[in-house]
Amino acid sequence: MDDPAPLKQRLLAQARTEGFAAARVTRPDAIPEAAARLAAYVDAGRHGQMGWMAERMHWRGAPDALWPEARSVVMLAELYTPREDPLQTLDMPDRATISVYARRRDYHDVLKARLKRLGRWLIEQAGGEIKVFVDTAPVMEKPLAQAAGLGWQGKHTNLLSRELGSWFFLGALFTTHELPPDAPESSHCGNCTACLDICPTGAFPAPYQLDARRCISYLTIEHRGQVAPELRARMGNHIYGCDDCLAVCPWNKFARAASEAKYAARDDLVAPRLDELAGLDDAAFRQHFSGSPIKRIGRDRFVRNVLYAIGNSGLKRLKPAAQALLDDPDPPVADAARWAVDRLA
Repeated sequence: MDDPAPLKQRLLAQARTEGFAAARVTRPDAIPEAAARLAAYVDAGRHGQMGWMAERMHWRGAPDALWPEARSVVMLAELYTPREDPLQTLDMPDRATISVYARRRDYHDVLKARLKRLGRWLIEQAGGEIKVFVDTAPVMEKPLAQAAGLGWQGKHTNLLSRELGSWFFLGALFTTHELPPDAPESSHCGNCTACLDICPTGAFPAPYQLDARRCISYLTIEHRGQVAPELRARMGNHIYGCDDCLAVCPWNKFARAASEAKYAARDDLVAPRLDELAGLDDAAFRQHFSGSPIKRIGRDRFVRNVLYAIGNSGLKRLKPAAQALLDDPDPPVADAARWAVDRLA
């Protein structure tokens, strides 16, 4: 096509028809600073046990190296705005707090299917080739989304939008079509430090910097083995992920309701009882979290997290749930059980 602008506008309109809340375009080479920033992050050890970040840095830091034939990247936002206040369960010591995105069906499946439909539409309309990515590939979605003007990385390093707030997933559609890029977005955080101040574990060494080794989302999902006692004591009743820095952001006053019914929270995952979760064996865990992103961390890591929450509860009536796991065959679970019993003694 001589003029790619009409194709871009039709593509963005189709993205809205598919259900995406917003879509913007950037170039694969639009984030030249990303590689150096990623290397410095890994060199400082702030990625913790996430070895995959170091293993594929050459792709992650340079989207144009991941697929050299790509000429444009379409960044898309998918809303998952919660209906309930994500912070309300923090004051329920006998209940668990689960990250909003994990209270429902695994978003990877839903979002990737929508991206593929949009990609097929583009091929049918204009030919070319496409590849779609949803955060399991070596793609730095947040810097690309900022370069595309979809939002900006706030002081907590997550993406924010003046139109959408905090609650949206990101998808990337790489295409061989050369589409006109949108202008990048700049930070609108101002002097606000709400996200930094609320972090229970002090995971932000400075604004716009994150040390994953202290982040509750990392500790409950990615970290294998025992969590340092000084950190587990600050995790409260978080057992899978953490939304504190997202939920407190003032830009959420502009958040829009999610339209995808598959992202509606399961009632049993909004504030589940800690003692019931602690009693799950491997089979029961797999059945209970079938179709949920929680399933991927496995029963042992999950129950370890539940025991930390029990130890932080201050409720002696939860002590039997921890005592029942003192001889668990998984060493981190048994260690967490002993820690919880000692805390409640």
